[in-house]
Amino acid sequence: MAYFNELMEASLSAVDPDIKALTDKELDRQRTHIELIASENFVPRAVMECQGSILTNKYAEGYPHKKYYGGCEFVEVIEEIAIERAKKLFGAGHANVQPHSGTTANQAAYFTVMKPGDTMLAMKLDQGGHLSHGHPLNFTSMIYKVVSYGVNRDTEMIDYDEVASLAREYRPKVIVAGASAYPRRIDFARFRAVADDIGAYLITDMAHIAGLVAGGAHDNPIPHSHFVTSTTQKSLRGPRGAFVLCTEEFAKDLDRTVFPGIQGGPLLPAIAAKAVCFKLASEPSFEDYARQVVRNAAALAKAMQGRGYRLVSGGTDNHMMLLDLRSRSLTGKAAEKILEEAGITVNKNAIPFDPEKPMVTSGLRLGSPAVTTRGMKEPEMELIAEAVDEVLSSPEDKGVISKVRGRMAELGAAFPLYESMK
Repeated sequence: MAYFNELMEASLSAVDPDIKALTDKELDRQRTHIELIASENFVPRAVMECQGSILTNKYAEGYPHKKYYGGCEFVEVIEEIAIERAKKLFGAGHANVQPHSGTTANQAAYFTVMKPGDTMLAMKLDQGGHLSHGHPLNFTSMIYKVVSYGVNRDTEMIDYDEVASLAREYRPKVIVAGASAYPRRIDFARFRAVADDIGAYLITDMAHIAGLVAGGAHDNPIPHSHFVTSTTQKSLRGPRGAFVLCTEEFAKDLDRTVFPGIQGGPLLPAIAAKAVCFKLASEPSFEDYARQVVRNAAALAKAMQGRGYRLVSGGTDNHMMLLDLRSRSLTGKAAEKILEEAGITVNKNAIPFDPEKPMVTSGLRLGSPAVTTRGMKEPEMELIAEAVDEVLSSPEDKGVISKVRGRMAELGAAFPLYESMK
């Protein structure tokens, strides 16, 4: 019994010092590096408290008041709170907060209204789409016939005429709006008009822009979509997880698709964290945050353009931008590595009609959610742009990289992160 008690109460540092040391190093990395990955953010401590809570001990298959296990009287209330907060935040008729990831959320929406062999129309991965929008190696292409739309070669913006033309030609069961690397506003009303014209369902994947939608900094897809899927960890600043919103007519079918269709027991710590996330996103201060995310992205984009960089589509309307590095004779892969050495975290990304391989790419994707969470504003975007340019202009100069790394650490220290954590 004594050993059991000691084991149950022992800290991570006592049980597994190797993992503890690595988590401490990751904390140091997050504090000292400037995070520009558009899909990453820093969650409030309250969200992390949920993630590491005793809720991880509980199984709760099923839905509130229809659980398959006993002892769910408290956790099902948590799930109900998360559901109601999600519905209110986005103005949706129904919400399912159990999906573990954005891909699972998309799978749930697809499975609710599609059968194997049906056709779906979605955005090309190499022009801004996501793996779960029809990549050849993804389940979507294994189950459905995928037709892809893209961007106009000249404007690098979604070619809505092409979307309409492809829809009329292939008559897809589902049209997917939304992207993972598209820096412009999406016209959801226009997508819905195309869907209605051929009798298709419109599924909007708002994973990247959910926080902007919640904060009123981007149009809301809910009024125009049959389903809206999203993650919670990006601009929404919540835990790693996802949810699906839909109209009431699909509520029962969607819930049956998630459970028992594609998932078993929900991750209760994540659902509690989602509830907290939705609460925080409903507060007036989150509107200020969302609008600052957009302002910071615009400022960073302008600063990069001022230094001679070409941006895909000529700029940004949301939280991200895509840099075309071909004029610098650098690949995205090389630039990502060099910037990481200099204390700036980005990700390589394909640009439309990219001549490079997907794991090499000609571009970088930069985003503003994480630096905005730390409190940075337009002046800091200028400093970051200067640092990025210095490194990419002298990629072989270790002295430059070292100096920039020092400056970025100083910038990070000026905007402290998780000060109470060791």
